[in-house]
Amino acid sequence: MRSHALRADLLMLLTAMIWGSAFVAQRLGMDAIGPFLYSGLRFALAALILLPVLHLLEGRSSAPVAPLNRQLLRGGVLMGLALALGINLQQVGLLFTSVTNSGFITGLYVIIVPLLGLFIGHKTGLGIWLGACLAVVGMFLLSVGEGFTVASGDWLQLAGAFVWGVHVLLVGFFAGRHDPLRLALVQFITCAVISLVLAVIFEEIQLQSIIAAGPAILYGGIFGVAVGFTLQVVAQKDAIASHAAIILSLEAVFAAIAGAWLLGESLELRGYFGCALMFTGMLLAQLWPKKIA
Repeated sequence: MRSHALRADLLMLLTAMIWGSAFVAQRLGMDAIGPFLYSGLRFALAALILLPVLHLLEGRSSAPVAPLNRQLLRGGVLMGLALALGINLQQVGLLFTSVTNSGFITGLYVIIVPLLGLFIGHKTGLGIWLGACLAVVGMFLLSVGEGFTVASGDWLQLAGAFVWGVHVLLVGFFAGRHDPLRLALVQFITCAVISLVLAVIFEEIQLQSIIAAGPAILYGGIFGVAVGFTLQVVAQKDAIASHAAIILSLEAVFAAIAGAWLLGESLELRGYFGCALMFTGMLLAQLWPKKIA
């Protein structure tokens, strides 16, 4: 059992590294195409990659392949709906804020997950509230500029953080009950369809622009989605949602590193202090000793 937990932790750490670096691809992809089209194409690509992999693994398995059932489809579609909302809030928000801000504000779901747990009967300790307070102060220092204004992109990322919290809880619930690869495939298809429909309605679609965004679509689709989100579902099969959230939130650190290294992003001193407070709050929320009921 301990080996399963260690494996899950390592997979989630790898996922956080992939997600953090994918923020750069998400930002660069929108130099040529709109946010909805970028999301739709990369999730469609991920589904196309995962489909033959799933078929190959099922073909090699000696156990009989169970047909898709309503419960699995329902779980995958619910995960896909949350994923579509979260990823598109994040994607549009990146038009109006930096990769570093996006990564750290998105990472607030590590606090939001246990807070949302209150609504389903989970207990919340002092560490959660202290961590939330630190995170709020940190976000103030990171995002609030002169005249107490906040970039619209930061508000979108904050809204997305709540959606990501819901997504983590959904994955934790369904991954332990159904085949994780099938769940991942269904949620990818759901997210791709929703995003592409939004792109057709709101964005101009040109083949030349899609080709120009090709490298970012390939990286975002193959690594950010096909590998990253699939690893998340597989790993959370053996992990508690709140524990998974703290490891996955490390994507904020990797996003900041990638943004500085590849995009030359930098912050003022108060911004770095805000990031440090937010990350401390995230850690405190999960690592504070909890009372035994």
